[in-house]
Amino acid sequence: MRSAELLTAAVLAAVAAMPWYAGTYPVKLAQEILIWGIFAMSLDLLMGYAGLVSFGHSAFFGLGGYVAALALMHWSPSLASGLLLPALASAVAALVIGYLSIRVSGVYFIMLTLAFSQMLYAAAFTTSWLGASDGLPGVPRPRVPAVDLNDATTFHLYVVVVFALALLALARIVRSPFGRVLRGIDANEHRMVAVGYAVDRFKLVAFVVAGALGGVAGALYAQFNGYVSPEMLFWTTSGQALLMVIIGGAGTLVGPALGAAGFILLQSLVSSWTERWMLILGAVFIGFVRFAPAGLLGLLRAQAEPRA
Repeated sequence: MRSAELLTAAVLAAVAAMPWYAGTYPVKLAQEILIWGIFAMSLDLLMGYAGLVSFGHSAFFGLGGYVAALALMHWSPSLASGLLLPALASAVAALVIGYLSIRVSGVYFIMLTLAFSQMLYAAAFTTSWLGASDGLPGVPRPRVPAVDLNDATTFHLYVVVVFALALLALARIVRSPFGRVLRGIDANEHRMVAVGYAVDRFKLVAFVVAGALGGVAGALYAQFNGYVSPEMLFWTTSGQALLMVIIGGAGTLVGPALGAAGFILLQSLVSSWTERWMLILGAVFIGFVRFAPAGLLGLLRAQAEPRA
């Protein structure tokens, strides 16, 4: 294993051990960071590798949350209901939305994905059996034989394992020939078309994979909070993930997870001081765009490089 992989494994091990050396609040904060990290990494597959900036990624986050809530509450409190079904539903939605969206590019792609997420938000906000504007409270956690996910420590390890599997799966994808094609599309789409690649198919597959992982993140978030609401589908949810990707470093996978940590920790810290925490976060974001376009991971890499 390379040093970066060893460092990532060590950090994950330290996070997994947090229930034994940290308090309740830091553990919950770590769980929230891991869940948002999965969501940000799924968006990074589109942004950082395929060059597709989506403002509608919240559609899959919210859809995964609602499907998990309904399945766990009314069908079966199993892992299939809590993770697999939300991932499948989000993948199908991503297939439809992606098929209609990848035919355009640039700002048109951004606005089309945004429109789809807002349509789902409006549907959830006005549908009574989805709780309308109040959402759905009382979402249970999955039941696993011989494992109690209602136990705080067990649930924490469950979230860490899902995050690690998502990171491993995405790392395998971006290092595969498929991932190299995505990078080629981002670098020069017209050249990739000229050499014979079915660019739209590669974009659609990436969109579906990202949507499925976004659904997994939404399902975990519903289990974490015990509650789902239409705000999970709102465009600002996509905006937060976009900030995490940029703050952490697009096209790196670990960077967006690092960005999720920075975003949530800053939000938690500053919001305890002032209600205008978004103003301060906006200033921090502008600072990153201006002075550290490669994000937190880029800064860390620059510090680690030997000086000439």
